[in-house]
Amino acid sequence: MDKKAVSFLVLGCLLGTIITSGAFSVLARPASAEGASGGQAAGAASAGTKRVVLKLSHVLDQSHPVHLAMEYMAKQLATRSSGAVELQIFPNGQLGSETESIEQVQRGALAMVKTSTAPLEGFIPEMAIFGLPYLFRDQEHYWKVLLGDVGRDLASAGTKVGVRGLCYYDSGSRSFYMRDAPIMSPADLKGRKIRVMQSKTAMDMISQLGAAPTPIAFGELYSALQQGMVDGAENNPPSLFTSRHFEVTKHYSLDEHTRIPDIILFSQKIWESLSPEVQRWIEEAADESAAFQREAWKKSTEDALAALKTAGVTVYAPDKEPFRKQVQPMYDRLEGTDIGKLVKRIQEVK
Repeated sequence: MDKKAVSFLVLGCLLGTIITSGAFSVLARPASAEGASGGQAAGAASAGTKRVVLKLSHVLDQSHPVHLAMEYMAKQLATRSSGAVELQIFPNGQLGSETESIEQVQRGALAMVKTSTAPLEGFIPEMAIFGLPYLFRDQEHYWKVLLGDVGRDLASAGTKVGVRGLCYYDSGSRSFYMRDAPIMSPADLKGRKIRVMQSKTAMDMISQLGAAPTPIAFGELYSALQQGMVDGAENNPPSLFTSRHFEVTKHYSLDEHTRIPDIILFSQKIWESLSPEVQRWIEEAADESAAFQREAWKKSTEDALAALKTAGVTVYAPDKEPFRKQVQPMYDRLEGTDIGKLVKRIQEVK
């Protein structure tokens, strides 16, 4: 099954699973218009006056379920605003890496970015929490945290550095994929070079597991794997498939060490220039796209795993307990810190 076939399967699923029960509030916003406290800047667009064009950057392929969800957001926004607000999406890192795009959003040079929460820890220290391995008991616990108080607090924490979280997207669980051998225990990682995101916590995890963390931009990873600059990487099934990294990595070990969500960030500077009505349209469209994306992600993960196996990738299910024990020192070092307190909040979510 090639990439286009999987894309059509996902798109067909999306059309059949569009949420019919109205907006799904990912961050459970209060009924009062949050934007009402921010005045409309001179020359800012509002309904019936000037047209608003918003640019959204991300690094993924157009066939990825995250991109399809953003296209859905653009359609919802156009419908709600009767065409007054246009969302232009720039995939494949056209406007820069995730970190570069976050910086543009901070400055107000770019309205929106879809980023993993991992690079955000350099801007919002609290986001480091998502890089901790085996933090969540299961997927149900993960979403209770994201949709509850902890998730809301983290999404709003970026306003102090010029960004605001609109909604979370599912990014599944991350596992190791390797060029020449599977990872069945921490011992298999000893001395191996593993690509990681630009995240101190991610690098600490790889080091704790005995490997050498190597930060590389996602867009440069295929050639790095192909040329042997790194022995492997870690990511979720849809990203492994749509990036075509499976062409050079034939061993995928589902240790599911982290669940790191994606998040849609909006420039605080641009946000404050918009009318409350436009802000409301954006929030509603983002919320609906998140519900749409979660349904798409589930189907896309199933399709991607099947396609990877068809493409010759061997999928393994290692025992996770040795990995959990190996990373326990990361938690021990957090005792008494702000992140350690956040860990306890998460663990107490039932």
